[in-house]
Amino acid sequence: MPHERRQQARRRWRLSTKLLIASSVATVIGFSAVCTSVMLDMRRGEEELARQMLENLGAGIDADISRNIELFDLSLRAVAGAMVMPEIKQVSKEIRHLILFDHAATAKHFGAIQVFDSTGQLVVDASTLDPLPENRSDEEYFSIHRDQPYTGLYISKPMLHRSAYAIVLSRRISGEDGSFLGVVTGSIRFSYFHELFGRLTLAPGDTITVLRRDRTIIMRTPFDLDVIGTNLAERRNWTADNLKNNGSYSGAGPIDQTPRLYVRRSGNGPLFTVVGRPLEGVFSLWRKEAIRIGAIMAALILFVLGTTLFLAREIGRRAEAEEKLEELATTDALTGLRNRRKFDAEIDAEWRRAGRHATPLALLIIDADHFKAFNDTYGHQAGDQVLVGIAICISDSVRRAGDCTARLGGEEFAVLLPGHTTVEAFTVAETIRRKIEQWRDQETITTVSIGIASLTPLPGQNWTDLVEAADRALYAAKANGRNQSVVASLPGLSLVA
Repeated sequence: MPHERRQQARRRWRLSTKLLIASSVATVIGFSAVCTSVMLDMRRGEEELARQMLENLGAGIDADISRNIELFDLSLRAVAGAMVMPEIKQVSKEIRHLILFDHAATAKHFGAIQVFDSTGQLVVDASTLDPLPENRSDEEYFSIHRDQPYTGLYISKPMLHRSAYAIVLSRRISGEDGSFLGVVTGSIRFSYFHELFGRLTLAPGDTITVLRRDRTIIMRTPFDLDVIGTNLAERRNWTADNLKNNGSYSGAGPIDQTPRLYVRRSGNGPLFTVVGRPLEGVFSLWRKEAIRIGAIMAALILFVLGTTLFLAREIGRRAEAEEKLEELATTDALTGLRNRRKFDAEIDAEWRRAGRHATPLALLIIDADHFKAFNDTYGHQAGDQVLVGIAICISDSVRRAGDCTARLGGEEFAVLLPGHTTVEAFTVAETIRRKIEQWRDQETITTVSIGIASLTPLPGQNWTDLVEAADRALYAAKANGRNQSVVASLPGLSLVA
């Protein structure tokens, strides 16, 4: 019973320690989960904010480019329409220039509008009344308009056009019967894009790319002539599904491997714009905040875990201290056996258990013979040594975990034997008596008298009845000459030596 109670107490303390550690770990995990969720929300917020900024930037660029192309295309349409008028061939060059180019869009970045006949020969040039001979039949835009009547406005790949890098805008001139009469062309120089992008405040690593519908790069900043004119449809690691119309994409792009957030803005025009910003720049502020919060959380986690380990250690120390205090409170200081207080608690518990299970409970009461005379003759120190020797002999003879050995006071001891019948208890008593008799201290022989009682508790009985019976048996043993074991036979309490 004492061992079981100590084990139960230890289990309670261990459970308390485990609960403390578990609750601390759960708290840390909970706070970490909340912190992680907040940080992920902040990251998504930073990405969404960057996406909106790029969308606005791309929309502004796309609108400017589309507006200028549309204005220039209106001039090309007007010239193409005027060229099929019968009267145009009958007027002078000056009047023809006024008719064709009076309302044509002009700007410093727009090249002069030119008209080529069906053979590719230059027939009209907005910049001069007498143009020099020039043939463009070998140009891609010329063959496309000749072979594909419904092409509409065609924008060429970037090229060196009239001593300047530009894109050529062209339209077909068709007769009333749909026959091919020639091509009207104009150009937008790269300087237009350079000036447009130069007005913007871009972060390091930002990119702006203007492409045709077939994904040919028309212009890009930062400017790289080797990239201009590249068709991304030829890149195997980059497909149109990566960046759909008015969509976004995060990762390495088709030009370089720098991870960026790309946003595509596309109206109804022949060109579309893709704006990119490095993910390092998009998440730079978030990363700093994440590091700061992560450091704070790490410090808090270390503090909580450290505090938990400290408290767990203190709980363990307290458990050990309480166990020691309990041992001191229930142990006889001289012999190391249980004291009277602990014995009373043990016999009460075992009595109840024996009553519940209808099993016998045996009690031995042991008293040292002539101890007072021995103590007076040899002194208290020698008497204490005798008591310790008796306790050792009793402990050596009683080895079951459920048995209880105690010093009741003075030279009187008790042994509680749950489940033992009278015969079994008598055997244990004789073992104790003979061992003590054989033990010698300073050439003196020490003997004990033992009273034995064993009964199965019945309703109305109390464990004091068992103690009283064993006590009477002890008195009988002393009266019969000492150094013997006497059994109390219940309920008549007749004594048997």
